[in-house]
Amino acid sequence: MSSTAHEPAGLTAIIGAGVMGETLLSGLIRAGRRVDHLMVGEKRAERAAELVERYGVEVVGNVEAAAKADTVALVVKPQDMAAVLDEIAGGLRPGQLLVSLAAGITTGFIEARVPEGVAVVRVMPNTPALVDEGMAAISPGSHCDEAHLAEAEALLSSTGHVLRVPEQQQDAVTAISGSGPAYLFFVVESMIEAGVHLGLPRATASELVVQTLVGSAKMLRETGTHPAVLREQVTSPGGTTAAALRELEVHKVRAAFLAAMEAARNRSRELAEGL
Repeated sequence: MSSTAHEPAGLTAIIGAGVMGETLLSGLIRAGRRVDHLMVGEKRAERAAELVERYGVEVVGNVEAAAKADTVALVVKPQDMAAVLDEIAGGLRPGQLLVSLAAGITTGFIEARVPEGVAVVRVMPNTPALVDEGMAAISPGSHCDEAHLAEAEALLSSTGHVLRVPEQQQDAVTAISGSGPAYLFFVVESMIEAGVHLGLPRATASELVVQTLVGSAKMLRETGTHPAVLREQVTSPGGTTAAALRELEVHKVRAAFLAAMEAARNRSRELAEGL
């Protein structure tokens, strides 16, 4: 959904001005959200001054931000969520929207700590949001209506793509797209190291690998062709690619990816249960 397809619901406050919080703020401004419709909750005076200078946005305490806003984006660490909710709950009201970007925090966890009737949307973002190519999966809580979901989509679409999923799928989403950039960076790192091992200068290997990744991703997105078909188009019988893919199969790389993502999903569940 385009951020221009939805009329924003009044004042939006972003609580938590770390990297992802600032990414959301700057993305909203680039997408056309008026600065006087935005507010940031930030306690650190030095950080608050930075944000005022950089964006011209009003920066206040968390309690004031939550009380004034129609929509509150909670961009805090999972371990800090309970304390922040305790801090702001007294100023929240039914019909208000809380959008949580904290990994592993369920809508039920938040709803139990805020007034009855506050709408909650859970989000799993990822770091490519920093370059407006994020992938965010959103799930509604028990008091969400279509307008609340549309507002959450408008917020997150300012930094990339948005997909609605049932909340029970969020641990799998975390394993795939939340942690996913790290897997791809790991593959890129490994390919660059292989290029150096094969005699290429590191800068040459880096440029070859990064552009290959970018181009391949663009082919996947723009052609809509199944990855297996695209792989087969590169793989001539008895050729170099076939030889390389055989080694990947021998070393069970496909199975390793499945095991890795199962481990990530299970860890996501454990973290949520430990809160």
